[in-house]
Amino acid sequence: SVSAAFWEHLRHLGLQDFPCGLGSWNKSRFNACKRPREGQPGLGADPAGQEEAMPLGDESPEALMELLSDWHSPWALPPDCSPQDQHLREMAVLAPELVHGSRIFQVLRSLRIVGKGVEEVDDGLLQLQQLEELILSANQISSITSANLPRTLKVLELCCNAVADLQDLCTQPPPELQHLGLGYNRLCGPLQDKYLTADYWPNLVSLDLSFNNFTDLLGLVSQLSSLQKLRILVLQGNPLVLIPTYRGFLVDSLPKLSILDDIHIGPDERHQFHGLARQPELIRSEARVVVSIGEIKGVPDPSTRQLLEVGSEAPVITYSYCVMYKF
Repeated sequence: SVSAAFWEHLRHLGLQDFPCGLGSWNKSRFNACKRPREGQPGLGADPAGQEEAMPLGDESPEALMELLSDWHSPWALPPDCSPQDQHLREMAVLAPELVHGSRIFQVLRSLRIVGKGVEEVDDGLLQLQQLEELILSANQISSITSANLPRTLKVLELCCNAVADLQDLCTQPPPELQHLGLGYNRLCGPLQDKYLTADYWPNLVSLDLSFNNFTDLLGLVSQLSSLQKLRILVLQGNPLVLIPTYRGFLVDSLPKLSILDDIHIGPDERHQFHGLARQPELIRSEARVVVSIGEIKGVPDPSTRQLLEVGSEAPVITYSYCVMYKF
């Protein structure tokens, strides 16, 4: 489940272990903040005085932070770690009480669990009351119950999973969601088209449906047209992109769209395809595939004719080839 992967991720971050958390390396510093009346420097004391009075064995915050940032340090995170992970580790040094136990639920705004074999999005996520970004790419999720998603979510990335039905996700979808990533899943139209409307996603700005199995361009566009805030759309990898008028029809049908399939839509392109949305008869049930073969090696050239002497009884050898494409 997501919750199990989340706790395993926190354990890997070591927020309660040196140089993070509370321990002999910084205990006097935080005891000083709690007991200013016992003759120890409190929050208003001079920083230089605190550094001079630091007991033997204590490490300064600067020294501990350096252990996190120095790439040669055994406590440094890998260079490709998320900014959120780095921020949590720094917070665990400077203010460890904020990330201790259930308090971490109040500070976590982004959660990234990628390639961990997660199959279930359970209700443990509801404890993350401030969560705005949830990235669950490259797992084994086939269904998402929207009631288990924090209402504060603005980004939901589910790329490279096994999602085939959006019904459960659309029962109580996060109302403020701005990006929905469903690329490389198992969605098929037209049964799923009806879930891609403003009734479920009123604030959606970015939608990734790439590499699924959407085939009905007219039906899909009729639903997407209700998404008044949609500016970025990715449909590449679906069968419908093979329709000759695919891009032009979408550009003219969704006038507020800024980027289609990672390509910016400029004024010239809009002018070129102006009026195409009013000609749906141009969208036929056919596809156009252009295959270019640069060079073939190892087979005889069928265009080369044998040069035989007049009256020769040698057999004439001809060559022919057939290329098949299976979809």
